[in-house]
Amino acid sequence: MTALSLDIRLERPEDAEAIERLHARAFGPGRFARTAYRLREGAHLPPELCFTAMVGTYLVGSIRFSPVEAGRTPLLALGPLTVDPSFSSRGIGRSLMNAGLDAARARGHSLVMLIGDLPYYRRFGFSVVPPGRLVLPGPADPARILWLALSEGAVDRISGSVSARREP
Repeated sequence: MTALSLDIRLERPEDAEAIERLHARAFGPGRFARTAYRLREGAHLPPELCFTAMVGTYLVGSIRFSPVEAGRTPLLALGPLTVDPSFSSRGIGRSLMNAGLDAARARGHSLVMLIGDLPYYRRFGFSVVPPGRLVLPGPADPARILWLALSEGAVDRISGSVSARREP
């Protein structure tokens, strides 16, 4: 396998169609019914927290963070993290995660949550949310509700129903 010339950069408005096609290839039409999509529905996407992975002019990956709140406490919902299936297992997801988490830390965000596979996200420091601490707007396997504190004590003060924050 040859090394990729990978460029991780901030998402641009002109990337929207390519990202939507990428999501369709990776997740299929059922993605809109998933709780993770419903959680982010209508949320403002902060441009400083959305990244793409490019190989030449081809968009091969994307990561987005949406502002949400649990009770009245702000946090970020990670997702989707998407890599073109034909480019999987090449470190693209890891590169996008590192760029996104570094940007979130640099901008003073305290906590990131997601619905995903612990074996993958554990390497970035994510852990399972204790049962009942976060209530999502739809069904989710409790073992797949994960969070990562970006600042000391961030998980100590978070609980409640999670919903999108619509204001930028």
